[in-house]
Amino acid sequence: MSVKECGNHGKYRRKIFRRIIAGILIFILIVLITILLIWAILRPSKPRFILQDTTVYAFNASTPNLLTSNFQVTLSSRNPNDRIGIYYDRLDVYATYQNQQITLRTSIPPTYQGHKEINVWSPFVNGNSVPIAPEYSASLGSDQSAGSVFLMIKIDGRVRWKVGTFISGRYHLYVRCPAFITFGSKSNGVSVGENAIKYQFVTRCSVSV
Repeated sequence: MSVKECGNHGKYRRKIFRRIIAGILIFILIVLITILLIWAILRPSKPRFILQDTTVYAFNASTPNLLTSNFQVTLSSRNPNDRIGIYYDRLDVYATYQNQQITLRTSIPPTYQGHKEINVWSPFVNGNSVPIAPEYSASLGSDQSAGSVFLMIKIDGRVRWKVGTFISGRYHLYVRCPAFITFGSKSNGVSVGENAIKYQFVTRCSVSV
């Protein structure tokens, strides 16, 4: 085989290789455009969360800079989408006071939520002698003495969207639910057992994805 023939053969192979690469790139581009069009048409809506009630079993801030608490919270989530399902891969629930975490994180088991479905969870969140910053500890003691404490029940998690057979990547989910706890003569809760008070809220939570 002459040098010229070898050169032509090499050019032909490179030409075929470039066509294969171009075909693969065009196919990937078509798939991505199709997914984006479907996504734009369906317009997925984020789930809606409601804090239904909070049962307080323990709330003790008598020791300086330490807080012991035990809550059971009832949360409901609704998928408002007609054609999109939601995978909840991870949901961690905890309570905060003035943006300081006061309980451990409690994990809710992973679950799938179909179209228009509603899920209800009632996890316990608690913390035993959790260190509180001195300025927050003083404020918490004053609030409790005054008969009311404003807490935030939070959920941090990861979700995926399901459209037909297509499943998206994971997205961060942030849920914030206000809870107003009252004590003593100002309490508007209902006694449900020894040293346990249930507070009905039906409060809509803020959700960001």
